[in-house]
Amino acid sequence: MQAIKEKIDALNWQSITTEMNEKGFACLSALLSETQCEELIQQYDNPSLYRKTVVMERYRFGLGEYKYFQYPLPDTIQTIRESVYEHLAPVANGWMKALHIDKTFPDTLAELQSLCHLHGQQKPTVLILKYGKGGHNTLHQDLYGEIFFPIQIVLFLNEPGQDFTGGEFVLMQQTPRAQSKAMVLTPRKGDMVLFTTSFRPVKGSKGYYRATMKHGVSELHSGERHTLGIIFHDALS
Repeated sequence: MQAIKEKIDALNWQSITTEMNEKGFACLSALLSETQCEELIQQYDNPSLYRKTVVMERYRFGLGEYKYFQYPLPDTIQTIRESVYEHLAPVANGWMKALHIDKTFPDTLAELQSLCHLHGQQKPTVLILKYGKGGHNTLHQDLYGEIFFPIQIVLFLNEPGQDFTGGEFVLMQQTPRAQSKAMVLTPRKGDMVLFTTSFRPVKGSKGYYRATMKHGVSELHSGERHTLGIIFHDALS
């Protein structure tokens, strides 16, 4: 796991921070190898790894299925979660400062989890999602409780145009007193996208204002699509 931590630490976090501040998301190429992607897909049917399965159409979330991992997380996932968080905490704290929100996120994931547990949020939120033809995910936010970290990540485990068609990753920014803006991304197998969980600061003529963000997945036309979602805060249930 040291190799993946070193890979994450070696990323250009200054450039990533600039992208996050300007756009609310950043796309990073080939964080996972093809082998690592395949291993995660193959483990989808291993019930010992998961605490809960959600069939999306039952709740009108879309069409597809996802599973929440249980603790302890697989080593690769835990390493990514811990390593990326340490680089994102300063970004998140910069956002709170820009928006004059009296909140400071701790330096480490372990400290954030302790804060979650104090508020009754003790369930892991890392999940793997699976879509087939017609599958989609409606626009939403992954909050899970009073304590939530404002940035999350998704890792793409299949190759678009080869394993599936359609199924683009969609971000929607809702700006006060203006029309919503959609951003449509087509990351490749192994890529990682960092994006806003709930809201982000946007610079206006009178300083920064709060723009709400949601995310989802457009309808798959063919094939099968898997993604790994890593949320940093824990859940109430």
